[in-house]
Amino acid sequence: MLKKIKIFAVLLVVLVVVFFGLRGCSKDEVGDVSLGMFTTKDIKIEKLNDPVVSGVTCHISNIVADLDFSDPSDSSISCRQTGEITPAMLTQIDKSKGGELVFKKSKSILFKSLKIKRIFDQSTQTLIYIAFSTKELNGSFKHSMSTVPLWGTEAYSTPVVETK
Repeated sequence: MLKKIKIFAVLLVVLVVVFFGLRGCSKDEVGDVSLGMFTTKDIKIEKLNDPVVSGVTCHISNIVADLDFSDPSDSSISCRQTGEITPAMLTQIDKSKGGELVFKKSKSILFKSLKIKRIFDQSTQTLIYIAFSTKELNGSFKHSMSTVPLWGTEAYSTPVVETK
């Protein structure tokens, strides 16, 4: 009986190590900054190419706590034009005020995730990318925002200004 418990314990340890080891692996990870020798937390930097507006690349930094069941909610996003943005791309995006979800990543086993939405501001011809946590912490939903103006791209059109 004791031998079975030891085998089960070893198997459990191996599974936990594999889970946390693979969890940090991502083909889109471009940076990994250690927060120190005596912590299990790192800042991971990932690249996200907008799936519809392929001329936009966002870089997201967030804290990953390898030995915790929940990662902190802090994150940051920076998006830039890295290629062509065409009018055809803009016809495919959701232009509602609520925007469109372009990325989602689980941050815990209990309903917390990092989401990124794209919102189009017609009046300034700007794409807005907002990264946010879906779980409130200390009375606040953590979020970060970046913008990509369409000025100088094929997709730019003169904004229609409403007069009152």
